[in-house]
Amino acid sequence: MTSTQSPLRSRHHGAAGHAVTAPPPRPPAPTPLSARRTRVAGRWRYDRSTGEWWWSEEMSALLGPATDGAGPCTEALVAAQHPDDRPRTIEALSAALTVAQAFCLEVRVRADAGGHRAVVLVGEPRLDEEGRVAAVEGLALESPQPAAVEDRVRALEAEVAQMRTAMASRAPIEQAKGVLMLLTGCGDQVAFDLLAHISSHTHRKVREVALDLVASASGQRPLSAEVREILRDACPPGGAGH
Repeated sequence: MTSTQSPLRSRHHGAAGHAVTAPPPRPPAPTPLSARRTRVAGRWRYDRSTGEWWWSEEMSALLGPATDGAGPCTEALVAAQHPDDRPRTIEALSAALTVAQAFCLEVRVRADAGGHRAVVLVGEPRLDEEGRVAAVEGLALESPQPAAVEDRVRALEAEVAQMRTAMASRAPIEQAKGVLMLLTGCGDQVAFDLLAHISSHTHRKVREVALDLVASASGQRPLSAEVREILRDACPPGGAGH
């Protein structure tokens, strides 16, 4: 590849009588804006330890001919994009792997009919029990195509803002789950159930509880007595409540 070649490993994974004058036909009713938007959403994942990619059939459909015969890999992901967008994608992936930085990009991918179409590419790091990036996963969403350019821009900005909000909420939740897994020796689902249990009993949002757990684990501030009491029932002696 050229200077935009990915530093990531890219192994494949996998991969219709009397004449009667009829009244003129009525014009079709205008199609609602939401119905005119054709959306295709795909999911993807890059495993850092194995260097393997996986993505869904919808992701392949979004990327188009660039994935034909190649399967999920770094080269296919960047080859499908406009040359000007490839460096930004590589940079975002590298930052996600090295400093656990989530990203949300709008890139242009080749369209079947020629030209390019806009796609929102979202990536979020996944950490292992030691806090290191084990994988990056996310989704690709075809941008809405409303009739007016101004509407399209506003719709895209709102969608990106929602994605960023969701990603910002998930990060502390994932970290808090890791804290609970270390304290109790439980699995991922049990850790989330415990987080939801604390949220329900303290009448606080899950994200707020997660932020408190992460802050307590890092020594920034102690947990409330109510949360400590719940954790004492679930954690072995010497846990986070102390």
